[in-house]
Amino acid sequence: MRPYGPSWEEELDLLLQALPPRISAAAQRLAGGRGDLLEIVLDLGRQPEARFTDGEAILDPAPVGHADLEYVEQHLGAFGDDNRAGIERTLHRISAIRNRRGEIVGLTCRVGRAVTGTIDIIKAIVISGQSILLLGPPGIGKTTMLRECARVMSDERGLRVVIVDTSNEIAGDGDIPHPGIGRSRRMQVRTPALQHSVMIEAVENHMPQCIVIDEISTELEAAAARTIAERGVQLVATAHGSTLDNLLVNPTLNDLLGGIQTVTLSDEEARRRGTQKSVLERKSPPTFDVLVEIQERDRVAVHAPVAETVDEALRGRVRPPQLRLRGDSGQIISRIDTTAAATHQSPFEPAPFPGGGRGGRRSRERRRRFDADEYLAGQRRDRNWDAPAGPRPHPPLAVFPYGVSRSYLEQSVRELHLPVRIQHHVDDADVVLTLKNYYRRHDSPVRAAESSGIPIHVLRSNTVAQIKDALTRVYGVEPPDAAEPGLREVILRRED
Repeated sequence: MRPYGPSWEEELDLLLQALPPRISAAAQRLAGGRGDLLEIVLDLGRQPEARFTDGEAILDPAPVGHADLEYVEQHLGAFGDDNRAGIERTLHRISAIRNRRGEIVGLTCRVGRAVTGTIDIIKAIVISGQSILLLGPPGIGKTTMLRECARVMSDERGLRVVIVDTSNEIAGDGDIPHPGIGRSRRMQVRTPALQHSVMIEAVENHMPQCIVIDEISTELEAAAARTIAERGVQLVATAHGSTLDNLLVNPTLNDLLGGIQTVTLSDEEARRRGTQKSVLERKSPPTFDVLVEIQERDRVAVHAPVAETVDEALRGRVRPPQLRLRGDSGQIISRIDTTAAATHQSPFEPAPFPGGGRGGRRSRERRRRFDADEYLAGQRRDRNWDAPAGPRPHPPLAVFPYGVSRSYLEQSVRELHLPVRIQHHVDDADVVLTLKNYYRRHDSPVRAAESSGIPIHVLRSNTVAQIKDALTRVYGVEPPDAAEPGLREVILRRED
């Protein structure tokens, strides 16, 4: 990856020229030749500091005074309602902190860069025409990836792309947009409160094939995004949140994922599902087809299709995402995160039906399973995503512990690093773990497993060693060194 265009040094000089001379000279000495300067922070009464990717540095021992802040304000454009200003035809962003009287007492001078190659890791998804939502913590590079998406779609694919630029962060300050967006067109937003109306205006007036939006954060903006998607326009946007779970529990933004509603089931349906009578379900199709969690600058987790991922989360299960990362030599590696189900819990954990699930049983055809190999093959077939050659991962299995300590089972899963989903009802299980006395009693969960053809593994005692021994047998991996003897298996042939 390299900075876009030959004038990066000139753009950095424009930012440094807006700083007081003593601070500018110090920043120039520190940042010269490094290329990893992130921002310069000026707080009243404190020493000015520069922040780099690997740490911070004090620029001058003298504290920042009112004259220093006024100097910067005079050399910038006007601050908007969002307390942000910029430098014309650059991507730098200067954000102000004000006191109760409205006076500036702090400035954050963010260094903006247009960098090519940042979306190589998800380029196949971007050019597929699907709507994409980018999530990630602040400073991880969401806006940089968004800008590169706009350039690739407008220059390389020749699409009509319109950027709704609320804070001039995507295409820079001034009336002429930064060349980092390629041939994309940019619509500025006068105030953040009007972003949703500009989004609709962009569709109605300028016939875009793709709309790029930064920071969807309000209910009106989420509704506008849904309207745009329903008109057949590709959306590429970012939103506040680091993971899909953050959006699901956000009442303002979960409409981007289809929204959540409470549905009351009949007693019979609740018994069949093995849940309480009031359950959560998705209200409508998601606005976005693909959700990308930016975990690191060269590592993302891809959730697709979003509709199925959300449905599983609302049922208390975890659908494994696809991990895409950049290797040491620059190659793109793609694989299924088979450990997600074992290490991550859904934010929605449905309570079991009070009757213990004695009612009807879910047929094998209606159970929702996820085989890692089949899932990865489907992604390659549907979206032409490449996966590295190598040994296939173990497919995740759903385990129902009956009479077996759930905490012991969770400990065993963590220590063995196996992709196990622990279920609350036998009808959702691939394997049942139980104890000898529970199996002899022939309780309803045991009868349900036998009638459905679900394999039952009978443990001699309720210990971590016995559970680990059973799991290693199920997965066909090397057993632990200190496994206890005495595991007796009852394997029932599953009826197709």
